Amino acid sequence: MAHSDVVREIEALRAEIDRHNRLYYVDAAPVIGDRDYDRLMDRLEALEAEHPELVTPESPTQRVGGRPLDEFATVTHAVPMLSIENTYNFDEVREWDARVRKGLNPDEPVRYAVELKVDGVAVSVRFERGKFVLGATRGDGYQGDDVSANLRTVRGIPMTLGDRPPEVLEVRGEVYMTNAELVRLNELRAAAEELPFANPRNATAGSLKLLDSKLCAARRLRFVAHGLGETRGIVAESYAEILGQLKGWGIPVSPHNALYETIDEVIAHAERWQALRNDLDFQTDGLVVKVDDLRQRERLGTRSKSPRWVIAFKYAAEQAVTKVLNIGVQVGKTGKLTPVADLTPVPLAGTTVRRASLHNADEIARKDVRVGDTVVIQKAGEIIPQVVRVEAEARDGSEVPFVFPTACPSCGAPVEREPDGVDYRCTNPPSACPEQLKETIRWFAHRDAMDVEGLGVKLIDQLVDRSLVRSLVDLYRLDEATLADLDRMGKKSAQNLIAGLEASKTRTLDRFLTGLTIRHVGTRGAEVLAERFGTLGAIKGATLAELEAVPEIGSVVAASVFDFFQDGANLRLLDDLLAVGVDPAPVLPAAAPSGRLPLAGKTIVLTGTLPNRPRSEAEALIKRLGGKVTGSVSKSTSLVLAGSDAGSKLEKARALNIPIIDEAELDRIASTA
Repeated sequence: MAHSDVVREIEALRAEIDRHNRLYYVDAAPVIGDRDYDRLMDRLEALEAEHPELVTPESPTQRVGGRPLDEFATVTHAVPMLSIENTYNFDEVREWDARVRKGLNPDEPVRYAVELKVDGVAVSVRFERGKFVLGATRGDGYQGDDVSANLRTVRGIPMTLGDRPPEVLEVRGEVYMTNAELVRLNELRAAAEELPFANPRNATAGSLKLLDSKLCAARRLRFVAHGLGETRGIVAESYAEILGQLKGWGIPVSPHNALYETIDEVIAHAERWQALRNDLDFQTDGLVVKVDDLRQRERLGTRSKSPRWVIAFKYAAEQAVTKVLNIGVQVGKTGKLTPVADLTPVPLAGTTVRRASLHNADEIARKDVRVGDTVVIQKAGEIIPQVVRVEAEARDGSEVPFVFPTACPSCGAPVEREPDGVDYRCTNPPSACPEQLKETIRWFAHRDAMDVEGLGVKLIDQLVDRSLVRSLVDLYRLDEATLADLDRMGKKSAQNLIAGLEASKTRTLDRFLTGLTIRHVGTRGAEVLAERFGTLGAIKGATLAELEAVPEIGSVVAASVFDFFQDGANLRLLDDLLAVGVDPAPVLPAAAPSGRLPLAGKTIVLTGTLPNRPRSEAEALIKRLGGKVTGSVSKSTSLVLAGSDAGSKLEKARALNIPIIDEAELDRIASTA
């Protein structure tokens, strides 16, 4: 391809990706799915890998994060990021309205802009001549941290603005996390036995403080604008006009903003959102009310810490009173015992709450929670309800203190408390503890691990309860007839699950390590280990010192990994998994030695037995050459690599006129790299 053609394709891809980012984050009207978006990004990454001289800081590929920082630089805000006066009742909102009108001319009309107060982290994003140049936290209002590297990973923040941008545009806004993303992150943290984030705001704040922007990129943060700092070249008379301009430049603004002529209309709006906010996919703790007219704002001015033309109405933390019917204990995949309170069902924040985690034995003792207690539970931005306090004065003497079990409620094995820790654990391995085994399988099949489609919770329960699966190895010994006979399965579902298990055998090493549920090793730790050691054998043979020397792997994680691979039962499990065909693909460098990627942008399906190398090595080679490997043939498949005894995939490829290559052709392609 001629150099000019490469330049044109790269520019076209960047424009197309930016268009889809805008449709998704600004217009809330996506027109393609994640898979098609990823194909565009994969093609752009491949072209930029072949032509690194064409990479620019504004390219969509640069949102994945870069080299970790040693520390954050300090930024002085050109215009201070002042705080906002808060109120929790409508009488004070009316008093604020009276002060606003008093500060203006008698009978002068005032229009109010009302927007949701997103529960996130305030930041300032600066553009110069249409390009992103700086992002900073609020800090103390006058100085904040330079978090530009992390904010570059937030896809909703454009790297370049749309038509006719101003010379300087400093946008103030909120970085936040959706509820669904918090649930996903906490699942991963639970797998690594890390403490879950309490709420989306805590998770967002922690993400922006990460020195490694690649980790921040994996958190899928969002951004919404709610004001301006320093500007040069903007002409506007109202806040509503500014929001329209921001949206025109590709900057996300809330779709829920409204304008009202009276404070009574504002209050009615706030009352409606009291319930509506529970239907949102993000947390909001109130509303912000602003004078819309910018000239009126100038006349009203500011106090020492907050402007007079804005007020935040905050909803009281949502609480409910209920009773503790029972306290049970859940057994996790590593044997950790977690106490859970069963509650009299009570409506709270748009849902019916029936259970609340009590975390550990020390937490129960600290709050003195007893069976039969009247308790106050709360959802103040948290996804999982928490017990705020016990109403001790409501006790009648029938309440029963909770005694932590000394035996596992699943298998009856003795329970031991961690030395210098707060958690109790079952002493049996997963193979001897049904609940541990169920959770182990559930995580093994998770989309971030071996990604076994169709292996859901109810099916896992049946497999374990009927003793059809006693370890992870037994999953790969299941047959279609056995599965089809289970509840709510049938022949088609059984076939799909068998296919899903077969496809999982050659997942990459990082996914395999994630699925093994090694204590303290989550998805990121698994990626780091796989990238550093490359193969399962290399990790098994690593010394404790070698593990501790790996960046991002601390002494606790290193010791856990080392102990896992020294344990005889774990080694037997690994041998058995390899014996049934599980062959995790080694993680090798992403680029060919010369830097050329002859399979860039191509999707390849492997089928049959190759004469000279295992499938895992072929898959790794394809990835080194820039290709992507998938498990099923479709119209989007570029090539099929076929060996002997190839079956239905080969037939489908022929029916779709998809090119078919053999191992010798793959070697020829590799020789050109």
